[in-house]
Amino acid sequence: MCALLVTGAPVGRDQGLEVRSLSLAEYRWFLAGHRRASFLQYPSWAEVKDGWRSELVGWQTPSGELAGGALVLYRQFPGTRKYFAYLPEGPVADWSDPHLGRWLDPLMRHLRAAGAFAVRIGPTPAYRRWDAAEVKAGAGPGRRISDLLATEVDPVGAALADRLRTRGWRRCGGEDDGDAQPRHVFRVPLTGRNLDDLWSGLNQEWRRNIRKANKSGVETVIGSGADLPEFYRLLRITEERDGFRLGRSLAYYQQQYTALNAEEPGRMRLYLARHQGEILAAHTMIVAGNRVWYQTGASADHRREVRPSNALQWRMMSDAHSLGADEYDMRGVPSTLDPDDRSFGLLRWKLGTGGQVVETLGEWETPVAGAANHALYRAFQAYLARR
Repeated sequence: MCALLVTGAPVGRDQGLEVRSLSLAEYRWFLAGHRRASFLQYPSWAEVKDGWRSELVGWQTPSGELAGGALVLYRQFPGTRKYFAYLPEGPVADWSDPHLGRWLDPLMRHLRAAGAFAVRIGPTPAYRRWDAAEVKAGAGPGRRISDLLATEVDPVGAALADRLRTRGWRRCGGEDDGDAQPRHVFRVPLTGRNLDDLWSGLNQEWRRNIRKANKSGVETVIGSGADLPEFYRLLRITEERDGFRLGRSLAYYQQQYTALNAEEPGRMRLYLARHQGEILAAHTMIVAGNRVWYQTGASADHRREVRPSNALQWRMMSDAHSLGADEYDMRGVPSTLDPDDRSFGLLRWKLGTGGQVVETLGEWETPVAGAANHALYRAFQAYLARR
C-alpha cells in the first residue's frame, strides 16, 4: 500500500516547532498566505471524503507564528479505536529545511495522541522533470519514463527523499500503483507566458484540432451543477471506451462540486463543449490559490472528428492563464512510453500541449512508534491488499 507540500514560513535553526489543532478561521488565514497549497489540503476536501474524520493542524513557533499547516484525514481501522492518518498532498511546510525532524517529530507526537497507528504524507517538491519533446523522442517498445535522462532533477526533492528514508519512512508502491494521488503528472507552465506563447507551445496536431473545432462550430461554456448528470453519463462512456474505471458515483461528483464551491464560488468548474446543441465533452477544473488543475475529462463516442476535447482544454488553459495561475496541472499520466500500451494514448495527448512530465516524490508512510502500532500497521496493509 502506500501523499503535496508547499513551502511554509522559513524557520530559524534555533526555533522549535509544536503542532496543535487549528480552528477553521486560523487555517483559512494560513492558506491565504500559502497560495501554492494543493486543493487536497483545503478544508472543503474533508467534506468530499466520506468515511474519514478530519482535523486541521498547524506548526507553531515559540513566538506564536504559524509556520506550516495541514488537513489530516483519519480512517478508523475496523474493530479498533486506532486510525490511519493521511495528509493528501500535504502538509504545507518548508520541505527545504534540512532539519526535517523539527517538522515530522511534533507531527508524529500529535498524531499518536490522536490515536493514529500509521501516517501517510505527500511531500510537494518535484523529484524529476522531462520536457515534452524529450519524452516524445524517447518513446519505444518496453520503454518507461524512468529510462530517460531527466531534463531537471529538483535538488530539494532529491534531498528530501534521502532524508525521509533515513528517518524510516517508506515510499509507497511503484511507478503506477500504491499512491492514492498520481506519481507522475503533466504540467504546463504559465508564469511569464502570454496566450500567444501558450498557443505556439502546442504541437501542430493540437493547433489543427482546435482550429477544426472552431470551424465546426464547437462552443465551449462553463456549466453548472445541474449539468453533472450529463458529465457523469459521458464519463461512463469514456471509461468503457478507454478501459479504466475511476469507481466514483454521480453523488461523489455532486458532493465535491457542492463542497468546493461552498468554500469559494468557482473553486470547481464544469466546462462543456457543445456542437449542434449536444454536449460532446465535459471536463472539470479546480482553482485554489495560484494553481489550477484539470481533474477529470469525459467525451462522447460520436462526432469526435470535431475535436471537442481539444477545444475544451484550450479554453480551460486560457482561463487558467487569465486567473493568474502559475501552471496548468493536467494531473496524472502513466509512466509507460510504449506506444502499444493502451494508457500511452493519454500521455501522448497531453504531450501535445508542450508542458512537462513531472515525477513527484510520491506518497510516504511510516507506522507510529510502538510495537502494537507496528503490528496493527502490518495488519492494515494485509487488510488493504485483500480489498
